[in-house]
Amino acid sequence: MASDLSFACECGAVSGTLLDVGPDQGDHVICHCTDCQFLAHHLGHATRILDKHGGTSLYQSRCARMRIGSGRDQLACVHLTDKPTLRWYAKCCGMPLFNSYANGKIPYITTQLAACDPAARYRLAGPPLGHLFTQDGIGDTGHLRQMSMAALMRRFFPRMIKDIVSGDRRRCELFDPETLAPIAEPRRLTAEEPLARKSG
Repeated sequence: MASDLSFACECGAVSGTLLDVGPDQGDHVICHCTDCQFLAHHLGHATRILDKHGGTSLYQSRCARMRIGSGRDQLACVHLTDKPTLRWYAKCCGMPLFNSYANGKIPYITTQLAACDPAARYRLAGPPLGHLFTQDGIGDTGHLRQMSMAALMRRFFPRMIKDIVSGDRRRCELFDPETLAPIAEPRRLTAEEPLARKSG
């Protein structure tokens, strides 16, 4: 049964809702890739986001099913590599929030479950389908149920087609509906570069 799931950054300035969350509406996966681990550490949220194997719980869903209730002006985004993945965070407190494609042309949104209501997030998202990039994980990850990106893409593809055909990709709140450009200017982040965060 699907339902709505609230999310917020650590300080609460950025908040909103994921609509119709359920295991039949999106995919709960745990990613152990070095980029997810790097960003969590770089932003100072590793203890909140990463599990003991360096995994990040993510929920991938249709792009138009996220609503920003407050703090749109506090959203920022970065590229960690030359790949098109765009990583969104709250510049007020540095909390990682979403992953997306570089623009709205390929419609998906992946939400950090650590930013979602702890009383409801795992109940609504369901158990994880598997673990991605376990080779990058911390310690012995051999017992974890592995999942390939190809398998995740096969699940994502029908939702992508629906969003393109229905026009829902132009209803993603992270992208301009006309140009499909991100609402915040993306930057390329390096290991040495501190991210801009508000003081006080």
